[in-house]
Amino acid sequence: MCGRFVLFTTSEALTAAATALPGVRSVTAPLGTPPPRYNTAPTQIIPVLRPAGRFPEGADPDLEISPARWGLLPSWKKDEGGPVLFNARAETAPDKPSFRDAFVHGRCTIPLNGWYEWREKRPYYVHPADGEPVMWVAGLRDTGLDTVSATIITTTPVGEQLTRLHDRMPRILAPDEVVTWISGDTDQARELLRPARETLVSGLVLREVDRAVGNARNDGPWLIDDTGPITG
Repeated sequence: MCGRFVLFTTSEALTAAATALPGVRSVTAPLGTPPPRYNTAPTQIIPVLRPAGRFPEGADPDLEISPARWGLLPSWKKDEGGPVLFNARAETAPDKPSFRDAFVHGRCTIPLNGWYEWREKRPYYVHPADGEPVMWVAGLRDTGLDTVSATIITTTPVGEQLTRLHDRMPRILAPDEVVTWISGDTDQARELLRPARETLVSGLVLREVDRAVGNARNDGPWLIDDTGPITG
């Protein structure tokens, strides 16, 4: 977890949602955002919310939504060999060599509308029940191999239904935690390396969906529809 997610919020709506976050001065998306995807897989391009540049300590930050490869490439990496680092465990990310520099210098958030998880070979779509336009999850960003790349921070699950589903989940950030995660100091960021608030998780819904999500080449809103095509 998390190995597949959904993001269909448009560039304009995503920018508006980020601008509405507490403590944000402005948000731009100079390169736009990737098109809607209902089956985002590692190594594909995803949007990340990050600082737009340096800003005075204590000032509200200007942020930018920019594209990144999903699967962190640390600055010291010499080739793309080895596992794709699409997740980083909250318990070890600050000190693990693959993520240590990104934790200090490259904290970001990754927007998603929901994610997929498998239990007993059955895929489930996890998403807010209340129609919230987007969730912001903690991430790390780096630039190894001259490629902007990112990974999703995961924690132990919160709540009975997610605990039964899987032993990890993305670290969903509350609106008032986003700026602290992105632009706070490392001590403040470490304080957020804990499971998400119960209030953020209690409104999530789990729904079994089409097994076609297992193939990353399948994409489209039918993957999360109750009436989508049924595969074997």
